[in-house]
Amino acid sequence: MTKKTIAQLEAFLGESFPQMNDLNLRLEEVRPRYLRARVATSEKNLRPGGTISGPTMVAMADVMVYLAILATLGHGEQAVTTNLNINFMKRPEPADLIAEARLLKLGRRLAVGDVMIYSDDGSEATDHPVAHATLTYAIPSPS
Repeated sequence: MTKKTIAQLEAFLGESFPQMNDLNLRLEEVRPRYLRARVATSEKNLRPGGTISGPTMVAMADVMVYLAILATLGHGEQAVTTNLNINFMKRPEPADLIAEARLLKLGRRLAVGDVMIYSDDGSEATDHPVAHATLTYAIPSPS
């Protein structure tokens, strides 16, 4: 069981990071060390050529691991990204993005996670990821 619900995570994100409201991220599933979400893409997420921009996918990956840490620990609001690597594997169509984040390591001071991002373009999305990210977060001691 997670220590934070979807509603609590979305409320926290809206209050603490209002700039993320433009990402249009909606959480779909949360469980310990796992988070699934969707970004409803719009014109603001597209780059020339009609594909989803890299910054949209990077922001999605970053916030997904951050929220997975919060959901699992129940704290960690001061956690910060120390490393983010992303591989863009396939040109995403202008459709919703679906991401699945997993925490691979969750220690007292460090968390390592990965995020698979798929395009919900009507194909069998989970067979063809459009991006894969690995992230490391530093977690300060709870106050």
